[in-house]
Amino acid sequence: MINEQIRDKEVRLIGPDGEQLGIMSAKEAYFKAKDSNLDLVKIAPTANPPVCKIIDYGKYRYELARKAKEAKKKQRIVETKEIRLSPNIDKNDLNTKVNQSRKFLQKGAKLKLTLRFRGREMAHKEVGREILDSFFEQLKDVAVIDRPAKMEGRTMVMFLSAAKQ
Repeated sequence: MINEQIRDKEVRLIGPDGEQLGIMSAKEAYFKAKDSNLDLVKIAPTANPPVCKIIDYGKYRYELARKAKEAKKKQRIVETKEIRLSPNIDKNDLNTKVNQSRKFLQKGAKLKLTLRFRGREMAHKEVGREILDSFFEQLKDVAVIDRPAKMEGRTMVMFLSAAKQ
């Protein structure tokens, strides 16, 4: 809340230099802010009495936006790559997918391994679990299991992420 929006009877006022000006009525505080060509901004509405500060509101909003932009720059988005397998995958195909997965993990991505069962393959879920376990065994040096293999309908899903070095 700024300027006329502040409807409290009393406020604790902080000057533009950061010094305490004491407790006064909101109207009186607003006039002091107006005299110094600045804005009266409520910075602690839950305090008793609420704390208001005399500052340049435009500059204050600019600083907040700049800080938010800096924080957004530093945040890192983790990408999730999906590797699809089948229960009757050949050794060479599996090795190719392992090598590709190794590259993804080294770049910092997370992996979602999905193994799709079709028709009669559903009778041999243990084969799928063995494939996912052997896949992880080959990546053990660069990966850790986030979520172990679990059935979701006709697919078995496992999540891996890069190991901390």
